[in-house]
Amino acid sequence: MDCPNALHQLMLDCWQKDRNNRPKFSQIVSTLDKMIRNPNSLKATTPLSSSVHLPLLDRTIPDFSSFSTVDEWLEAIKMGLYKENFANESFITFELVSQMTMEDIFRVGVTLVGHQKKILNSIQSMRAQMNQITSVEV
Repeated sequence: MDCPNALHQLMLDCWQKDRNNRPKFSQIVSTLDKMIRNPNSLKATTPLSSSVHLPLLDRTIPDFSSFSTVDEWLEAIKMGLYKENFANESFITFELVSQMTMEDIFRVGVTLVGHQKKILNSIQSMRAQMNQITSVEV
């Protein structure tokens, strides 16, 4: 039996040890509503047999330069449900995304802690990759 990645991540966010980091009921309802309105976000699945270790140990962050759009990058890190949010807040280039802060991520509408961490980690990797590219060009 398989579980949609977005739903699995929501479950993980709800089961965090620190109760203060768990999403509020209204955030859970909002996330579920977004999933219902965008059923494509539920197509990617994680096999339940590997669900325990994949999100926790998978530290592979894709090379952002292999993507031509922010939407492609969000899909690659399994955060495609936020594509419209990023576009609505004008985070449409990698240059702008790489400058995002935690406040920006929250303002975009990413309220689940697990999703915030995943996006922030990928942005930090993006910055590091951009710095490497810049230092090689100089």
